[in-house]
Amino acid sequence: MTFTLAPDLAAVVGPGVLWLEGASVVERDPRLDGPLAQAEAAVRANPPEEIAAVRTMYKRVGIDPTKRRPSSEALLRRVRKGGSLPRINSMVDVCNWCSLEFQLPYGLYDAARIEGDVMLRLGVGGESYPGIRKDEVRVAGRITLADSRGPFGNPTSDSARTMVTTATTRALVVVFAPREIDARRLAHVLEVTARRMNEFTGATRAG
Repeated sequence: MTFTLAPDLAAVVGPGVLWLEGASVVERDPRLDGPLAQAEAAVRANPPEEIAAVRTMYKRVGIDPTKRRPSSEALLRRVRKGGSLPRINSMVDVCNWCSLEFQLPYGLYDAARIEGDVMLRLGVGGESYPGIRKDEVRVAGRITLADSRGPFGNPTSDSARTMVTTATTRALVVVFAPREIDARRLAHVLEVTARRMNEFTGATRAG
């Protein structure tokens, strides 16, 4: 599989991409309890700085980020209101931890459920997909991931088709970073994400 960025988004998004393999995903890993609690306390005290840049990324494609919030901001709002990060499974939990801490929207997908190459592009009229525990997600005019079957993810909500479960062994992680994010900063984000994925799921970078 290859990952490409559509030219019309090149000035808007600078995605970070991780292909992972060899994962062993469990429903709940108690080793994550402490790190997640620490991350929640940290962002309540000192919210990360990337919030404004991500909102601007949405506005540049005509999306109001107060109506369709980036997943990272939704997590932050939940935690700052006194809630805790949702616990789904070990791989999703690591992804949410990183998204909360770095305040960048993450997409996480089961690579075995992706068909063909992947492109990050703008959704076209009429495109949609069944969301995870949500109604149909319409992606026309929105930053969207698509494979040969069509769209399956965006920085707000992902599809049920490619969701990660305890059966997942290979995964695609996409950090929907605004173009303004420094390349060294994004490299650090990906390195930390890969390290945590390895520690808590056993996954390693593919290739």
